[in-house]
Amino acid sequence: MQHLGLVSVVVHDYDEAIAFYTKVLGFTLIEDTALDENKRWVVVAPPGARETGILLARAATPAQARCVGDQTGGRVFLFLYTDDLPRDHQRLSEAGVRFTERPRHETYGDVVVFEDLYGNRWDLIQPRSAPTR
Repeated sequence: MQHLGLVSVVVHDYDEAIAFYTKVLGFTLIEDTALDENKRWVVVAPPGARETGILLARAATPAQARCVGDQTGGRVFLFLYTDDLPRDHQRLSEAGVRFTERPRHETYGDVVVFEDLYGNRWDLIQPRSAPTR
């Protein structure tokens, strides 16, 4: 059986990314291990996530640095599921998260787009039914 384990997000700085994901989004820091003097293995995940996390990968080259905040050419990059969109929208708004729109109703659920600290776009989704895997 297979499952998606980690998704890599290229960041400018490990510590500022850890602060955003843990203090603003409320994620859990799963691991922060030094691999050498410049590279760390940093994994964060939403509370309760069992199989999937985000590897925060510091840009190591100028080409990678240019992709920070635009990993998908301006499209929504990641999808964060919630069981209470109004609650999480309010909490994240109060924490300073930038939303690019107001929450809206779609056939698949209620959704609102927000940006992470670098500008990557996320969907915050409260699905109408359990997400399919």
